[in-house]
Amino acid sequence: MLRERLPQELKKSMLAKEQRSTATLRLIMAALKDRDIAARSKGNADGIDDGEILSMLQTMIKQRRESIEMYTQGGREKLAKQEAEEIEIIERFLPEQMDDAATEAAITKEIESIGASGLKEMGKVMAALREQYAGQMDFGKAGAIAKKLLSG
Repeated sequence: MLRERLPQELKKSMLAKEQRSTATLRLIMAALKDRDIAARSKGNADGIDDGEILSMLQTMIKQRRESIEMYTQGGREKLAKQEAEEIEIIERFLPEQMDDAATEAAITKEIESIGASGLKEMGKVMAALREQYAGQMDFGKAGAIAKKLLSG
């Protein structure tokens, strides 16, 4: 689904002469092509699936948030604003993000369904969460919550 939507949105932004949107969508398409090439070398002829595309988009957003922080510290507000605009464009392709309460509820449910009882099973829990909630959950926060729940 995302694989078809991205080129369509790129065409729309090009026709509308939206420079920031066009540039950002081209970056997304280039990253997707890189990931597809890497997947093909591992034997996956179709490239990456939607879950992996969502993960890639989240990584791109995380990188831009880190850049905003550095640009702000360096007094480069124009560049920080540019990164923020790119985040808004990338977020259009992500499903709505889960809030902290929903994240904790999903983690608790997953821990119970796996039967995890300690930190040893954290990898299983995180893998299941990534599979089920790709693009919907901040896995950095989720890891901390899972660790707290599994150790407590």
